[in-house]
Amino acid sequence: MSTRLQITTVRAPGGMPAFRYDEDDLDRFRDVQRLAYRCAERVAAWIEPGVTERQTAARLGRELAAEGVRDCFHIPFVWFGDRTAFRDFRTPLQFFPSGRVLTEGMPYVLDCAPIVDGYTGDIGYAGKVGENPVWDRVVADLGAYRELIVAEVRRRRPLDDVYRAVDALTVAHGYDNRHQVYPGRVIAHQVTRVTLRRPIGVNVLGFGVRTIRTLGRELIAERLHGRSPLWADGRASRHAPTPGLWAVEPHIALRAVGAKFEELLVVTDDDAYWLDDDVPHVRRLREVGSR
Repeated sequence: MSTRLQITTVRAPGGMPAFRYDEDDLDRFRDVQRLAYRCAERVAAWIEPGVTERQTAARLGRELAAEGVRDCFHIPFVWFGDRTAFRDFRTPLQFFPSGRVLTEGMPYVLDCAPIVDGYTGDIGYAGKVGENPVWDRVVADLGAYRELIVAEVRRRRPLDDVYRAVDALTVAHGYDNRHQVYPGRVIAHQVTRVTLRRPIGVNVLGFGVRTIRTLGRELIAERLHGRSPLWADGRASRHAPTPGLWAVEPHIALRAVGAKFEELLVVTDDDAYWLDDDVPHVRRLREVGSR
């Protein structure tokens, strides 16, 4: 194990952990995130009316495997139609890919989280088949959430306050907050390098065993310091942004149309920035703005 991966116990003033990664690490996280988006974009080019969520999730899994991915933070998730807005979701099992068939005009969301050499890229990709003006509106507005989140984290506002700022923007836009439907109501979670060697490729309830064990250790360590690696709107997130990498996924909806992005946010001891600005949803916004 290299020296730079042994400094996780170093603490910054005030009990906060020091930023643990160097530029080489960030390059590796960025590479895996780009790999995940490549796979999602290939599936988006393949997808067409008549396919099911399960077939699409399997295709996304094959694309990841073709890139050499052997393990994931979680299995690929796919949602079509009103399932992109998590309407009537009552149990965690409803998040798993279903037999829902894609039809013309439907929105969809692809979500995957490959792990390569312990580096994780957890991404969300929103798309549509055919014309859907509601989807166009929602996706165009997602850019404001990306700007808001990084600005508020740079101000070192408590994470639960940032969550509520996102809620306020959602209300102002006339949308519904749908990330509150995720287990724990999370809008984000910390991403660390997975150093456990085994078991690779083994999943429990959709999440990799190495992921569960790593996240469990992080939960215990962070709770001892009054923090949480899960970013929600409750007391556990009532602390300044913890240095590290966060997979951030604001998920909003208007009636039966939901959309999200998910990408890695870098939080240092005194700054915050998105790991990569060359991601599909940012390119899409630039294209719309240039018309």
